[in-house]
Amino acid sequence: MKKINLTTLLVIFALSTISAQQEKGVTGYENWLNPWTEFKPNKTEYGKPTQILSGTITKDTKLNKRDTYLLVGDVFVTDSTTLKIEPGTVILGDFKSKGSLTISNGSTIIAEGESTDPIIFTSSQSVKQPGDWGGLFILGDAPTNNIKNESTLNYGLASADVRHISYGGDNAESNSGILQYVRIEYAGKRTKEYGYFNGLTLAGVGSETILDNVMVSFCEGNSFSILGGAVSLDKFVSYKSSANDYKLNYGAQCVLTNSLAIKSPYVSGQGTSRCIYALNNDEPGKTVFDKNQTLVQANNLTLINLSNDLDYDIQIGLVNEAIYIGENVTFKIHESVISGFKPAVIFDNNITINSESLDRIEFTSTYFNNCIGNIFIEGNSNNEDLENWYGSRAFNNVYSKGPDSETFIDATSTKRPDFRLIINKIAASSTNDD
Repeated sequence: MKKINLTTLLVIFALSTISAQQEKGVTGYENWLNPWTEFKPNKTEYGKPTQILSGTITKDTKLNKRDTYLLVGDVFVTDSTTLKIEPGTVILGDFKSKGSLTISNGSTIIAEGESTDPIIFTSSQSVKQPGDWGGLFILGDAPTNNIKNESTLNYGLASADVRHISYGGDNAESNSGILQYVRIEYAGKRTKEYGYFNGLTLAGVGSETILDNVMVSFCEGNSFSILGGAVSLDKFVSYKSSANDYKLNYGAQCVLTNSLAIKSPYVSGQGTSRCIYALNNDEPGKTVFDKNQTLVQANNLTLINLSNDLDYDIQIGLVNEAIYIGENVTFKIHESVISGFKPAVIFDNNITINSESLDRIEFTSTYFNNCIGNIFIEGNSNNEDLENWYGSRAFNNVYSKGPDSETFIDATSTKRPDFRLIINKIAASSTNDD
């Protein structure tokens, strides 16, 4: 991609953002991270539990802010039941039993927090660690691209009834409820047979579900896992996950806007850890190709890798790609920032570089900063064809090197600090939490 110095870049920013808030990355002069997020959750005491949640919830239930709840074992909300959670409510995942919460297909969660009073799912431990408890699962009846309309979660959830862990169907517009101003901390328990739980799993969730202002921090598994369905995610934050920040699979139809992933090379699991891992179906023999194949439409993302010494961390193998795109995936990203990765993007080696695949995979008005390489085919060090294609002026992509503290300054913002600089400062201030 064309190289451009910082002075010229700032001139471009000034010219292109006269009538807009910012050109690339998460937007808004108002800092929407404030005050509902928490970048040092291990410094916060949530108190002792006063109520226990266990087994199966089959009647409409409300969780109140005045109580602190303990999830003991795998808890299921079933039988078309609604679980309503008041703003400010704290739910602790039991460490000993690795508690989890599943909203089964047909049931609903109304977790409608407030910016000044978020709903918090976190560890029951006084000294909290990634993987202390399970995570939150929401299951719906929106389509997947599996052979069968209905699938089951393969996480080893302890349920005597397969209906409690089934998802998928034909209702793309189904409604599983509301998640707003919610934090999920220290989830991702490890299982011997099924690997790690995720912070938040959305399986077959439909487009009428409201999902915004959700933060997952220090998860041992993926922060967000989208299995089929059709969802719009806005103002999502993944912070220092040990695995992937956003994993999409089974024909997921996902619009991801104004969201953030902050990775650390010093926090990782056994496998490769990426900001976005987009697969069509990791069980190819079960894919139905006349159904929707995975589609990701991403706008105004900021993907940052925090490193004290990027060159050294790359040399010893701690830094991976930011985005991995699987075969048959449609992936389109616009006005976003990818900073501090090696490389920025990898395509599955089964993707043939031709007009069909290049029409399906788009990078436009995206800023590649301080990445060791831009876009590659897996296992192929020669990316000249991709460089020439995505480096074309028609796509308006920029490739540069520079510290994030400089890269994310908006030259037109004279009244308030640039939002991306705020993010950088928040993230940098929490390096002692690794």
